[in-house]
Amino acid sequence: MLSRRNFMQLGAVAGAAAVLPISADAQSAAASAPAIAALPSMKDNAFPITRDERRGRIEQARKLMAQNKLDAVVISGGTSLVYFSGIQWWLSERFFAMVLPAKGEPFFVSPAFEEDRAREQISQGPFDSKADVRTWEEHEDPYERLVQGLKDHGISAGRIGIEERTYFVYCDGVAKVSPTSHFVSATPVTAGCRMIKSTHELELMKLACQVTLKAYEAAYKTLKEQPRNHPMTQNDFAALVSAAHTKQGFTGGAGVQVGEYSALPHGSVAPQVINENSILLMDGGCSVEGYQSDISRTFVIGKPTDKMKKVFEIEHRAQSAALAAAKPGVPCEAVDAAARKVITDAGYGPGYKYFGHRVGHGMGMDGHEWPYLVKGNTLPMQPGMVFSDEPGIYIRGEFGIRLEDDMVITEKGALLLTPQSPSLEDPFGI
Repeated sequence: MLSRRNFMQLGAVAGAAAVLPISADAQSAAASAPAIAALPSMKDNAFPITRDERRGRIEQARKLMAQNKLDAVVISGGTSLVYFSGIQWWLSERFFAMVLPAKGEPFFVSPAFEEDRAREQISQGPFDSKADVRTWEEHEDPYERLVQGLKDHGISAGRIGIEERTYFVYCDGVAKVSPTSHFVSATPVTAGCRMIKSTHELELMKLACQVTLKAYEAAYKTLKEQPRNHPMTQNDFAALVSAAHTKQGFTGGAGVQVGEYSALPHGSVAPQVINENSILLMDGGCSVEGYQSDISRTFVIGKPTDKMKKVFEIEHRAQSAALAAAKPGVPCEAVDAAARKVITDAGYGPGYKYFGHRVGHGMGMDGHEWPYLVKGNTLPMQPGMVFSDEPGIYIRGEFGIRLEDDMVITEKGALLLTPQSPSLEDPFGI
């Protein structure tokens, strides 16, 4: 059975790689492995985002609203709501939203029976406990409350930004009640704020990366000590990774692919056994105060083939080329092009034939967020942006190799938040 705890662990790597549920017995057994049991807790190194920081985010949002001529922004449940308000309220059929007018205090629209819970969370964020909460009963139209709130702020026919992950039914409901308003994407505001990380955010992301790399290393050490006559499955290894994150005080995990399944970038849920000389690709991360890591490591327990070594060396050069290309003012697509050229020139091309995905994606509170390192994205990089750097070479029916670390753009260039993997035989430089 998939427990709530297992579901949360799987959510940490959702969209990153195929994973299987981890049983409580497997988790318990993994936690007793010496390399995992020896891990210290890192929990005290994580400091939550403060009320003042969230107030600063709201002020920055207002500046971007002015630049984009928006009269208000509507943010329903999800990551952006947490980013600005600290409110943990996930999307459902019942409409809840924070509405940020260009001028004046934000107001909220909430189901009436949820008002106490709403106010409890609102007061823990950057807002006054007496914040304006517009409630609606189950038989009433919540969008009328939103539109009335806008009118009370002098907005009856303005440009209203809608956060990009808002349900269509919400957008449609508001539009029907306010046909004179013009509804547009709020992404220039939400992404405009979230793409550039503060010093505190970078500290949390660096800690998340350190925790994940330590978890991977502990799982790797445990696998190496496993008797060869009792091989692990990919799910056994995933349990080690999950337990190693938990031991350090955070929820995290990884999808694990073995042998020919490593050639599938996001893997397979097919049962796999880690035998001597098997190649293994793991991809995952953890969350530290809401901020994500996303790291991949590929290694061989035993002896890699010469072809595997050659592909790893190409991968290492491609990851380094992407890192060297990433600088302020450089368009995002140039970073993908730099890594892809190395791989194509080495014979693994053209285009997406062996390297089937972009070289990286933005990182932050979502494991994948703006901006994206992909052909066609001409957005210039800026200091404070964080990306994954993850070229891959996938040879169907044989094996795949991906190296992934997270990098931050600085005034002078880009820095990885974790050391590059040295080799297939020694992925952590032990």
